[in-house]
Amino acid sequence: MKVLVVEDDRLVAQFLQRGLEEQGMQVEVVGDGLEALERGADPTLDLIVLDLRLPGMAGPEVLRNLRDREVATPVLVLTAQDAVDSKVQALRMGADDYVTKPFAFEELLARIEALARRPKAIAPPLLTVGDLTVDTGSREVRRGGTAVEVTPKEYAVLVYLARNQGRVMSRTLITEYAWGYHFDPGTNVVDVVINRIRKKIDQGFPKRLIHTVRGVGYVMKP
Repeated sequence: MKVLVVEDDRLVAQFLQRGLEEQGMQVEVVGDGLEALERGADPTLDLIVLDLRLPGMAGPEVLRNLRDREVATPVLVLTAQDAVDSKVQALRMGADDYVTKPFAFEELLARIEALARRPKAIAPPLLTVGDLTVDTGSREVRRGGTAVEVTPKEYAVLVYLARNQGRVMSRTLITEYAWGYHFDPGTNVVDVVINRIRKKIDQGFPKRLIHTVRGVGYVMKP
C-alpha cells in the first residue's frame, strides 16, 4: 500500500512514517501544501493522509484542487481542528474520513485499513447536462459542440453544478466548494460568477441550463 503523508510537524510526520512502514506500507512524507498538490496527483497512490494547517497551501484547498482534478485517491484528514464545522467542510470537499489530534495510532491504522477495503470508484471523465459537456480530464467545456472559455473559478462552479444537476445548490455550499469555508459569506461573488457563466453557456441558446431558485441558490438541469 502506497501512502502519502502530508504533515508539516516533523515529529508527527516521522511517527506516522515509522508506524505505517512497520505495517508494510510504502510511505512518502511532504510538509507543504503546494508539494502535496503535486505529489497527490500520483495515480499509484492508495491513500493520502492530509493535515489541514499547512504552509504554501492550506489543506482544504489542497483537497478541493485534487477533487477538481478528478483525483479519486482516498483522503484521510488528520488535524487538531475538532470543531464540527471543520469536519463537515472537509467531508463535503471530498475527504473520505477524519481523525483528530491527539490520536491513537491503532485507531488511525484501523481507519486506513477500512479505506483500503473500499472498492475504487471510477469517476466519469465527461459531465453532460443537455448539450453541455465538461471534460474533467482536459477541462474543456462545450455547449452545442462549441468550445467555451472559462476561468478556473467559473470551471469549479460549473463542475459543482453539473455533478449535482437536478439538485438545488445553495450559495453557501457553492462558496464552500469553490472558495473555501472561511470565505466571507456576505459577498455576492457567487452571483457574479454565475452571471458570467450564464453569459458563456446560456446566452444565445434557446434553453437555459442554469436556473435561479429564489432565496435558496442555483440548479443546473437540461
